[in-house]
Amino acid sequence: MKNNYKSLIQQSYQFPQAGFDVQDDWLSFQGVSLGGLIEKYGTPLRFIYLPKIGEQINKARSLFERAFKENHYRGKYQYAYCTKCNHFYHVVKEALRHDVHLETSSAADIDLIINLLGRGDVRLDMAIIHNGYKTDEYLKKIIQLQDLGFVNAVVVLDSQNELKRLLQLTPKSKLKIGLRMAINEEAKSAFYTSRLGLPTKEVVPFFRKEIKENAQVELKMLHFFVDTGIKDTAYYWGEFQKALSIYAALKLESDDLDAFNLGGGFPISNHLGFRYDFEKIVQKMVANIKTTCTEEQIPEPDIYTEFGKYTVGESSGILFEVLEKKKQNDAETWYIIDNSLLNTIPDAWGLKEKFILLPINKWSNEYHRVNIGGISCDHTDYYNSEEMNEEILLPDFDDEKEQLYLGFFHTGAYQDAVSGYGGVKHCLIPSPKYVVIDKDEKGNLVDVLYRDVPSSDELFDTLGY
Repeated sequence: MKNNYKSLIQQSYQFPQAGFDVQDDWLSFQGVSLGGLIEKYGTPLRFIYLPKIGEQINKARSLFERAFKENHYRGKYQYAYCTKCNHFYHVVKEALRHDVHLETSSAADIDLIINLLGRGDVRLDMAIIHNGYKTDEYLKKIIQLQDLGFVNAVVVLDSQNELKRLLQLTPKSKLKIGLRMAINEEAKSAFYTSRLGLPTKEVVPFFRKEIKENAQVELKMLHFFVDTGIKDTAYYWGEFQKALSIYAALKLESDDLDAFNLGGGFPISNHLGFRYDFEKIVQKMVANIKTTCTEEQIPEPDIYTEFGKYTVGESSGILFEVLEKKKQNDAETWYIIDNSLLNTIPDAWGLKEKFILLPINKWSNEYHRVNIGGISCDHTDYYNSEEMNEEILLPDFDDEKEQLYLGFFHTGAYQDAVSGYGGVKHCLIPSPKYVVIDKDEKGNLVDVLYRDVPSSDELFDTLGY
């Protein structure tokens, strides 16, 4: 039996598999020669393969279309992209090419949409779903967007006081409103109920008191979001059915309500043995909604999904060179890469996310167990089997005579924003002001504004707009 790395992978998984193949001992991704990229650009290198974005969007649409047909479902399916997952212009533009709607999370997101409107990349009749906590600036810009003519924008209320603050801005036209229900978190969570949304017992009473007879607003959507994503578990389906019950109760009193938003997304592949029955999950969701609507004698709603990570996650990878092989003791060997894992893959250490890790070359070499370390001086700048709950087996090599390259794959969502690439932050929430405080020669305190909050234009320049 061969004891090389390629044989190990072939014996452990179905390989080659979608997206990955090996030719002449070099790994390719989505048909792209990674060796060619390295030869042209060097490492460390982050890349994104845009056609994968459209593949994911079309896959989800096909799943829901089949489920609608099989269940004689009369609502429509609406695909929205969460810009917070990846705000770069080339990514958002690619998603928009496939006729998606957009979801926003902050005031700067509104500036992004206005920028896209000026470029002719968005239509005034597309749905814009305004999620997240609404600061006063965010609310003002939502009204600004409405005044520009986005007739299908929906303001999803995260708390009860957002409606009062929104209406104080005296919008010129009637506003479409969504209500986000707070879900009970999984048992392993540090808290019982999500901080996001309205408590479930308050959703219907709030609608009756503040929205039902209010001529300035109409209830358009119920928003249901599970942070851990759509999973085939008793916990997920329990929260799902709770949301359906609330939707039915609201619909019985609201003619305008016609949208059920399944916030939270499909998972992406994070290892070569990834298995997820997308067909089964979608069929079950659509069938359950259909059944509830039939029992309550209400029309089936349009189903909205807000897929961010699913849309862009599998389109990207990060490539490194192993600078040195260090054997620190009899049991531990370190591969030191030419960058910092703390900076480039923050989800790995901050959220314990897993990614597909594969060598780019040397697939014919024998393998051994290793830890991977970054070049920063921080003790936690590493990636190993204990943290990731799996052994890391990679090709052995002679670091004095050979070069070994490694790749982390399916890193397209959140990595740039969480790591603060070029000043860009998660949800486009800008960095705070930076004030320097000192004492003058007389001992008096002196403070100087060192850096102001970055403008949207500064952020967009980084993002390629």
